[in-house]
Amino acid sequence: MSFLKRLFGNKEKPIEKDFTDAEHEKDYELKSKGLEDVLGEMHDLVGHAIIPFAIGGAVDMYYFPNHIKGTGFATMELLDPDGNGPLKNRLGTYELVAFTKYDYNASKDPQTPFNLVERNACGFLTSIGMYSSQAVLNPKETIEIPNGEDEENTCLVFDLYEPNGKKFKIGDREHHLLLCLQLFRSEMDYARQNGSDELFKLLKEKGHYPYSDLDREAVI
Repeated sequence: MSFLKRLFGNKEKPIEKDFTDAEHEKDYELKSKGLEDVLGEMHDLVGHAIIPFAIGGAVDMYYFPNHIKGTGFATMELLDPDGNGPLKNRLGTYELVAFTKYDYNASKDPQTPFNLVERNACGFLTSIGMYSSQAVLNPKETIEIPNGEDEENTCLVFDLYEPNGKKFKIGDREHHLLLCLQLFRSEMDYARQNGSDELFKLLKEKGHYPYSDLDREAVI
């Protein structure tokens, strides 16, 4: 896939409708349970955006410190109470996840390793979340997010995140979790030339999958 700023048609996008507070509350409960079934117990603190995602702000960040080493990040705002939101990919609709090897840290110092990774992840999850309503994003595809002038693009690859076959469900509806994994450019180029599965093998051999930390050596 090329740059994120390239837009695709949205013919499959459902007509938006309003939901009651009760419907949103019930959806939040079911979605929380669905995420915890896959990612373990959620942290009781939420990284709320100042401007809500629904009106153009960042995604709220939900933290999962009880799944694998480090911390998982997940979105909860892409899917509405009817299960619509992102354009359906080949597996259906989804929420996003990303991971860091750093343990959750509530420090207010923005320069701690965890906070730096968390803010970076919030940035690319927000960009991809917004883009998902306009483009079909499939597992194993790569994507570039344009940054500021004279800044490198953010390089990522998607994958289905279904550890031990655990599926993400909201009530009786089956969705899935789309992993967003940040890469070095050399790794993204390798995935484009050789297939994402070949890159995943290398990342797993070095213990870098499914993490988005780039304070490591590139595997390519």
